[in-house]
Amino acid sequence: MATLTPAPGAELNSMLEALAEPAALLSPDYRILAVNHAYLRYYGHQAPVGGHCYEMSHGYTAPCDQAGELCPLKGCQQSGSRQRVLHLHNTQHGEEHVDVEMIPVFNAQQRAEYYLEIIHLVRGACADAQGEGLVGRSVAFNQMLSMVQRAAPSEISVLLQGESGTGKELVARAVHESSPRANQSFVTVECSGLSENLFESELFGHERGAFTGAISRKSGLVSAAHSGTLFLDEIGEVPLGLQVKLLRLIETGNYRTVGGLELQHADFRLVCATHRDLEAMVAQGTFRQDLYYRISTFPIGLPRLAERWEDLPLLCEVLLKRIPGAEQVQVTESALAVLRGYAFPGNIRELRNLLERAVLLTDDRLIRPEHLPSRLAEGAAVVTVQSDATTPLPVMTLAEQEQHYLRQLHQQFDGDNRALAARLGISERTLYRKLSQLA
Repeated sequence: MATLTPAPGAELNSMLEALAEPAALLSPDYRILAVNHAYLRYYGHQAPVGGHCYEMSHGYTAPCDQAGELCPLKGCQQSGSRQRVLHLHNTQHGEEHVDVEMIPVFNAQQRAEYYLEIIHLVRGACADAQGEGLVGRSVAFNQMLSMVQRAAPSEISVLLQGESGTGKELVARAVHESSPRANQSFVTVECSGLSENLFESELFGHERGAFTGAISRKSGLVSAAHSGTLFLDEIGEVPLGLQVKLLRLIETGNYRTVGGLELQHADFRLVCATHRDLEAMVAQGTFRQDLYYRISTFPIGLPRLAERWEDLPLLCEVLLKRIPGAEQVQVTESALAVLRGYAFPGNIRELRNLLERAVLLTDDRLIRPEHLPSRLAEGAAVVTVQSDATTPLPVMTLAEQEQHYLRQLHQQFDGDNRALAARLGISERTLYRKLSQLA
């Protein structure tokens, strides 16, 4: 039996209350020794002291690392230093993303006697269909969100890299909303489809008479982003001739309006996005190397939809809620099976388009395979169930069928949860949760 660490003194309890975010002191054997009032308000637990942290946050019966997740306390014990991990925690608001920071507290003998857990709340993302902004819970999504949480509190330049339709503007907004500039403006500059002259005018603004049609003075988007965040979407499309002016703006914050002589100054946080290979463009001479190094200080890769299949049902539910008139429409399991067999080159944007089309074709608010384009079914696995007409199949609910299937697979994989989760296309955390629910 594990020995319970002595309760912390008044000094450590006062330290907890000095923290505005939810915080707890943990023993080396994962027991909660003390919490602050912010912890109680957020998690809604009346008496968490004495229980295990993984019971309170996840409902697990064993530490997170035994459920296929990274455990920050375990990481502290192994490294002897501070750890940060993005988790999904059970709170009074439901399951939510949190950025868990774990700090070892050493005694006079330089042995970690306690562990300080600070819960940084994640803004701009949710794990269910009720929220706005980014939505997801898959491993690939959480890895991306973890990078956002690392970058957001600083002033570092962020470069979002991902295919078209992966939600780069939503991720840029999440960076902004989790930053110290969250209460200021978030300004998007669409870099594609604009000529060099028009782009410069949109970005920097122009003076009256600067060019034909400039009948009055106009402020640019850089001015609008002052004190906030400037998001340059598809920066790979910026004309080469304008890149040097953009570089000067980023490095100094100074610029001149088109036709103006007076030097202007803007203070902004820079976030850029592109679907292009900027390194290849640098090699080809179509993108300035110095500009690339300036904007790519902290690159974040956005996963393709094909890399986050676990999120597909959730994304369908969310997108249907955001499509006018489709709030009550649902996607059937058979239609989901077809969607899972499709590569989605257009990612989430293409998924939304498919759902908008299907909503118009269904008459009973249920999207079935026949409401999806026939090309989606090509390459999808077709499962044929044969039965003897004289021997009817036993009737089971879908939940019972899933449990029966998981029992058989779990035996087949000899308890190798990591391999089984990878084969099923789900996270080890989700598999652990499903296995723990087996009757």
